[in-house]
Amino acid sequence: MAVTRFYEAFHPTHYDIKLDINRQAKQFAGHVTIDGEALTKTISLHQKFLQVTSVTTEGRTLSFETSDEQEALTFTLPKTGPVAITVDYTAPLTDTMMGIYPSYYQVDGQQRELIGTQFETTFARQAFPSIDEPEAKATFSLAIKFDEQPGETVLANMPEERVEDGYHYFEETVKMSTYLVAFAFGDLQKKVTKTTSGVKVGVFATKAHQAKELDFALDIAKRAIEFYEDFYQTKYPLPHSWQLALPDFSAGAMENWGLVTYREAYLLVDPDNTALDMKRVVATVITHELAHQWFGDLVTMKWWDDLWLNESFANMMEYLSVDALEPDWHIWELFQTTEAPMALQRDATDGVQSVHVAVNDPAEIDALFDGAIVYAKGSRMLVMVRALLGDDKLREGLKNYFAAHQYGNATGADLWQALGDAAGINIGEIMNSWLEQPGYPVVAATVENGHLILSQEQFFIGAAKEQGRTWEIPLNANFAAPQIMKDARLDLGDYQELRAQAGEPLRINVGNNSHFIVNYDATLLEDILKEEGQLDAITKRQLLQDLRLLAEGKRLSYATLVPLLTKFKDDPSSIVNTALYQIANFLKNFTTPGSDQEANLKHFFDQLSVNQASRLTWSAKAGEAIDDQLTRPLVLSAALYADNAQAKEAAHQIFLDHQNQPLSIEATIRPLVLKNEVQNFNTSALFDQLLTDYRTTSDPSYKQDLRDALVATKETAQLRDLVDHFEDATTIKPQDLRGWYRGVLANPTGQQLAWDWIRNEWDWLDKTVGGDMEFATFITVTAAVFHTRQRSDEFNAFFEPKENVAGLTREITMDKEVIASKVALIESQADAVNQAVAQQL
Repeated sequence: MAVTRFYEAFHPTHYDIKLDINRQAKQFAGHVTIDGEALTKTISLHQKFLQVTSVTTEGRTLSFETSDEQEALTFTLPKTGPVAITVDYTAPLTDTMMGIYPSYYQVDGQQRELIGTQFETTFARQAFPSIDEPEAKATFSLAIKFDEQPGETVLANMPEERVEDGYHYFEETVKMSTYLVAFAFGDLQKKVTKTTSGVKVGVFATKAHQAKELDFALDIAKRAIEFYEDFYQTKYPLPHSWQLALPDFSAGAMENWGLVTYREAYLLVDPDNTALDMKRVVATVITHELAHQWFGDLVTMKWWDDLWLNESFANMMEYLSVDALEPDWHIWELFQTTEAPMALQRDATDGVQSVHVAVNDPAEIDALFDGAIVYAKGSRMLVMVRALLGDDKLREGLKNYFAAHQYGNATGADLWQALGDAAGINIGEIMNSWLEQPGYPVVAATVENGHLILSQEQFFIGAAKEQGRTWEIPLNANFAAPQIMKDARLDLGDYQELRAQAGEPLRINVGNNSHFIVNYDATLLEDILKEEGQLDAITKRQLLQDLRLLAEGKRLSYATLVPLLTKFKDDPSSIVNTALYQIANFLKNFTTPGSDQEANLKHFFDQLSVNQASRLTWSAKAGEAIDDQLTRPLVLSAALYADNAQAKEAAHQIFLDHQNQPLSIEATIRPLVLKNEVQNFNTSALFDQLLTDYRTTSDPSYKQDLRDALVATKETAQLRDLVDHFEDATTIKPQDLRGWYRGVLANPTGQQLAWDWIRNEWDWLDKTVGGDMEFATFITVTAAVFHTRQRSDEFNAFFEPKENVAGLTREITMDKEVIASKVALIESQADAVNQAVAQQL
């Protein structure tokens, strides 16, 4: 349904919000006064699940109507102009992780409760009547009363001002959007510090955690705010920045201004035993949310169609800031292994959304949060912008952007204007081809009649309708070539001359920062591979990445990738190994479990991993390279898949040495040790022990490791037991259910169980997590696992009737094609691929 913008009729300026929350009764009562300007006499406020009892203005009681469909509270005022409207209401506390909701956790076996909020995208209306649209910025005075117990903590966007009649009153906020309002209360522990500019920074968590788990986040948050104040040349505008870990949280984290909320897994870190890759992830989540305090909070998109303005920028800044805070981590390599391939994979399917996309329906707004497009592709766009501008011009443009739009709203055009003015180039003209069009180009580099020819066309994986799109492509060539390729075809002149001038093999998209892939002809590719030893890690990774995508797009045979894996198997770089094993793991789709082809593939995995596994061993060495730390789990996982007897026995022995306390196993190898134990040394006692550990541990990384181990069991009865727990929130929280479902679905022994469950329990799933921005990803992960014609037919039969459900349409349409393209590839190339594997043995 097309949604009327309520802001067109009423402009709020200030909210006075009093909430009386009763955890026991799972209810709250609200009394809200909204000051603003009425542009018409009949106005609507957003509301959802609110039982409104009265609407008054200037001492007059108004009649009103509520609409569940429009999520509206509508009434007629005596006059237009300045007005104060007071609404009284009651509402439920729900368990949907939206609006105001309880989080559940245990301390010493006792169930406890922490109340928190999640108002993005359109859930503030479940807490108070409002104009719940990003453009409707106002100030907020918040007062909260609750069934308070001694020693409990209450937090909000701003510092507490006073307590009166049981209400905690907070200082008035700066001008901000409704979706950024937040508060929480419960029995919390904290650690607090101050930035050099005087901003209080704190980390808060339940007492289920050890105090030391708060230290890492506190250090990163403090230094990140200091970095951003310097980089943006704009002061952090609030007195404090609280980081709060919520036991139940549907998103990864949320940038509420001054009170950022996180899943526990993305904030709390055991400093003594957490893998480096997890520390890097936590650091980027924190810096992402803190980047938003300026980009998204101080200046906010005008409407949800410019969501990319918030998310793409924060996604780029998380890497830029962590690189400054922890340069030894080489965090841009994480960008290469996560954001780049995710964006390239998703964006190659016909029907994908563009980064900027029109949207009205609230359900469609939630569907906008496509991590591969709005976050990953958008951040790649901005990496291109940064490369074109340089950091000095980028910072100058951002400073001007914040100054012009602070406490207000902006569009993409406003950002391009500010950056373009600073740099003296029309950046908007270059970037609009990336912003407004879905997909991306493949640039073919060929030698024709002695000339080097570049040509661009849209790259697709699977069936597609060619639209004749072209892009303004930053070529980033290592030879004499234009900075931007605007045309569909370029003749760059004599190849031998260009090659002689360059003094090295000719390459484009050097650094892999531009959002396109390259299809080199045989002459150019052979020249590059001949000097493989001279290539940097990103170039090697990029070659493997682009060739994999070209193979999936049927522009070359997947079988041609197999000998390349052997060529790169002993490379010490973690990002090269990540690309290598992404290809190797996809080869599993060309075999069936228990077949001769699978046996060959396991032998091949043994060949790929044996030297590296021997070099790295199962134990970290003092002072070892970061690449070694990150490569170890990749090669050991491959050795275990290969049924390497030495690897299986080594992992088993490590488990035996720590069987009374598996949590103490070194975190980098712990998931592999536990999975090996369940797959190869399983007993019902072991399974029960690990499931009990999962229920009782408060360590989020250990929880993830236990899940990954348990779903790998080969015992049907145990998998059935896990599926029986999918709807048992005391074992598997709804926030964690997608990972469990995907794990069982990806296990050949459990696939039918998981697939039957989601089809039989879809209504329950919709009721439990429907309306959440991650709901549609249950469809995504299903499509990521399925790769046979039978499953493709079953997927279509179940999901096609749901294609008209708002928020699911694009996902279902695309994922049908994702599975169909895999099936077509596997059916046409399985023989050639399996033959190529056999030839390597």
